[in-house]
Amino acid sequence: MNPRFTWPDERLIKAAQDGDVTSLTTVVMESQPHVRKFARALCASPQDAEDAAQEALIILYRKIGTLRATGALASWMFRIVRNECLRQVRLFVSRGGGAAAEADASAEPSAEEAVLHRLEVERLAAAVSALPRDQRQVLILRDVQGLPGKTVARSLGLSTAAMKSRLHRARAALRHSLAATDHAVDPSVGGDSPL
Repeated sequence: MNPRFTWPDERLIKAAQDGDVTSLTTVVMESQPHVRKFARALCASPQDAEDAAQEALIILYRKIGTLRATGALASWMFRIVRNECLRQVRLFVSRGGGAAAEADASAEPSAEEAVLHRLEVERLAAAVSALPRDQRQVLILRDVQGLPGKTVARSLGLSTAAMKSRLHRARAALRHSLAATDHAVDPSVGGDSPL
């Protein structure tokens, strides 16, 4: 018996799409190990991974009828898990860093510091959101979630060299964007006049 899990076969997926509840339950159960593996590889923490996997399985159960090709189940589930992990990162950033922000709360920042911190978080989130999708993905997976480069490359279907190149472009674009907003706020920053 092969201990490796396999994805549900296409006949089972088709029966689930046609409304057969037993087939649908089987598809969800057979997909679960793969979905959890995707989530562990893509999400920042074990709790985020568990939340993303559960949400992805719920979406699979509710929306399997929207899957266009029965052979595309794996890529569809990967996209759902990836999107859920990215949503969690956006929530984390919008909360000001979650646990790190709570740990700093004991220092009782002034109201002015709190406002400045919030503005900086919003500025950073906006700059990341403005990146092209391919650059944003690699930056979040590598720099925000801290995944190893090989894991990021594999999860995005890239060679390690292509992932590094994309990450370099994303970091450069982010630095440029943040520098541009620094100039817009304070033209004396950096010594150059704004364009």
